[in-house]
Amino acid sequence: MILSAHINNNALIANIEIKEANLTVSEELKTELFKLIDAGNKFIVVNFAGVVYVDSSFLGALVSGLKYAIANQADIAVAGLNKDIAGLFQLIRLDKAFKIFTTAEEAAVSK
Repeated sequence: MILSAHINNNALIANIEIKEANLTVSEELKTELFKLIDAGNKFIVVNFAGVVYVDSSFLGALVSGLKYAIANQADIAVAGLNKDIAGLFQLIRLDKAFKIFTTAEEAAVSK
């Protein structure tokens, strides 16, 4: 399990519990996000606060989660991106697909 989750206001905060988010855990991320959405969570904040590295396969799994969320009338936001990961989100335009927050707590009170 790579996500630990808890409710904060109207959001489910899903903390990524690994430092390197890469191909070896991308399928697990997708599975866990789908389960959280299937459980009825309508606003999920994926918290990257402890992540130092992310690769394209992990981001692809995150996008798959967002597509699944939208199909189920839910939403996924991201929070806690370090400078490098935030730059990557901008470079590949994921900042247009995801709402990005500085902290998970900020995201939780936004909804």
